[in-house]
Amino acid sequence: MPTRSGGQILVDALKIHGVETVFALPGESFLAAIDALYDARNAIKVVVSRQEVGAATMAEAYGKLTGRPGICFVTRGPGASHAAIGVHTASQDSTPMILFVGQVAGHMLGREAWQEVDYQRMFGGMAKWVVEIDRPERIPELVSRAFHVAVSGRPGPVIVSLPEDMLARVASVADAEAYKRAAAHPGTDDLERLAAMIAEAERPVMMVGGGGWSAEACRDLCAFAQAFDLPVVSGFRRQDIIDNRHPNYAGHAGLGSSVALVKRLRESDLIIAVGLRLGETTTGGYTLFDVPRPSQRFVHVHADAGELGRVYQSDLPINAGMPEFAAAAARLQPQRKPSAKAWREAARADYLAEITPGAMLGSLDYGAVVAHVRAEVPDAIITNGAGNYAIWVHRFFQYSGFRSQLAPTSGAMGYGVPAAIAAKLLHPDRPVVCFAGDGCFLMTGHELATATQYGAGIVVLVVNNGMYGSIRAHQEKEYPGRVYATDLFNPDFTALAKAYGGHGELVLRTEEFADAFARARAFADTQRRPALIELRIDPEAITPNATLTQLRERALAAKR
Repeated sequence: MPTRSGGQILVDALKIHGVETVFALPGESFLAAIDALYDARNAIKVVVSRQEVGAATMAEAYGKLTGRPGICFVTRGPGASHAAIGVHTASQDSTPMILFVGQVAGHMLGREAWQEVDYQRMFGGMAKWVVEIDRPERIPELVSRAFHVAVSGRPGPVIVSLPEDMLARVASVADAEAYKRAAAHPGTDDLERLAAMIAEAERPVMMVGGGGWSAEACRDLCAFAQAFDLPVVSGFRRQDIIDNRHPNYAGHAGLGSSVALVKRLRESDLIIAVGLRLGETTTGGYTLFDVPRPSQRFVHVHADAGELGRVYQSDLPINAGMPEFAAAAARLQPQRKPSAKAWREAARADYLAEITPGAMLGSLDYGAVVAHVRAEVPDAIITNGAGNYAIWVHRFFQYSGFRSQLAPTSGAMGYGVPAAIAAKLLHPDRPVVCFAGDGCFLMTGHELATATQYGAGIVVLVVNNGMYGSIRAHQEKEYPGRVYATDLFNPDFTALAKAYGGHGELVLRTEEFADAFARARAFADTQRRPALIELRIDPEAITPNATLTQLRERALAAKR
C-alpha cells in the first residue's frame, strides 16, 4: 500500500467510484485535494463556478441527469452556506449528490475558528448523512459509505467534511471498491394485487414522480402504462418521466394544472402513485386527496419505506426502487377492459386541449414563444428556476422523455442557468434551453462566465416583466392593491450577455422571436458560448389564464 496524502487518497477514491466531473469553487481549506485533482486532471474534469450556489446546483443537475452522485467541492463557512441551496434542492428533489466541504484543522475544532461551522447541525435536517473525516486512513471507508447512502433507497445529498490538516497528512491504506446501489424489490404478492386492483377499477390513474429513475426504468414504466391502458399524470416538475407525446400521457399535477385534470384525479377510483412523495405542490396544498385516507383506492410505490404512510394511507404500499418496480410491472399481464381505453383517451384529449396557448396581452406573446421552442427543438433539455414564468413552460412545452426537464421541485430561484450549463457539458450535442424570469436570472446569471469558460453553448430566454411575478401574484390575491417590494429595476440583459462573451438580443414583438431564436441557437452551436434573448412581456400577463387586474378584482370582490 503506497503512502499518500489524504487529498490523494480522496481523489483516488473518487476515480474508483466513477467520478468524471467535479463542480467546485476553490478554497484554501482543501488545497491538498485540489493538488491531487491536478494529478488526476486527465481522469476528472473540474468545473469551477463563480459562486457556490452555481457549483452545488450544477452538481445537483448532474446527479439528476446521470443517476450518479453529483460531486461538489466548496470551502468552509460562507462557501458551505451558499452551497446549502443546492443541498436543499437535492434533498427535496431526491437527487444523489455529495458535497465535500473544507473544514478548519482538527486541533481548532470547537473554538469557533475562522469560518468554522458545525456541519452536522447545519445540514443535519436536509442531508441524508453528514460525516467529518478525522483521519486519512478512514477516507476510503467513509467516502464509500457516502456514495452508498447518496444513491440507495430514496436518493439524496450527503455532506462530507474535510478538516484541512487531515487532507495534508499521509497514510498507508487500502482503497475500497466501487459502490453498488442497494434497492428494495417489489414482492410477487404485491404485484399480483396491483394487477387485480387495476382490473377492478373503472377510472384508474397512475401518477409518477420522485427521484431514482433511469432511462430504462422510464421505458419499462411506459410499457406498463400502455399494456394496462393507464393515463399517466406526472408530479410537479417531473414531466419527463414519460414522453409527453405518448398517447398515455395525461398532463401534470402541480402549479398550472388544468381544471379538467384536477377533476379527473378526484373522480378516479384508483390512484397508483409511483415514486412521488405526494408533496404540497403536487397535491395543491394536500387538498387533491383526503388526508390521511384518500377516498380512492390507493397504491403507493416508493423507494423509502419511511414515505409510505407518512401523509397518505394506502391500500397497497410497495417499498421498491423505481427501476426495480418498473421492470417488474412491465412484465405483468393485463386484463383488458373496453372502458379502460375510453377513460385513457378522454384523459389524453383533455391534456391536448390544454397545450395550445391562448391569446396574451401585449406585443410579445410568451405562450407563442414556448410553442415555437417546442416546435423547433422538441428533444431539447429544458431548464428553469422558480417563478410564474415557468407556468407557461410546464403547460405548453412537451418534454421528450427521461431527463429532458431540469427544474427544482424545491422552488429554488436561480436554478435554470447553472443546471443548463451542467446539462450542456454532459450532453454537448443536445440543444439546451434555459427559461428564467428577470429576478430568477439575476440570482445566478453570473454563471454565464462559467458557460463561456467551459464552452457550454446554452440558450437562455430571460422573461422580463420588471417584477418578482410570483410574489406579486400572491400579493394581489392576499393584499389587493397594496403593491410593495416586488418591483425590479433591471440591467440591460443583452449587454450583460455580451459582456460575458455571449450573444444577446432583445425581443419586443412575437414575430421577432423566430429569427432571434435561430440566431441564438446558431451562435451557441458554432461558438460554444451562451446566447441570451431578453423577452419583454406585459406585466399584466401574470399567468396563462389571468391578468394581475383580474386577480386584484377577484380578491377585492371576495373581501366585499
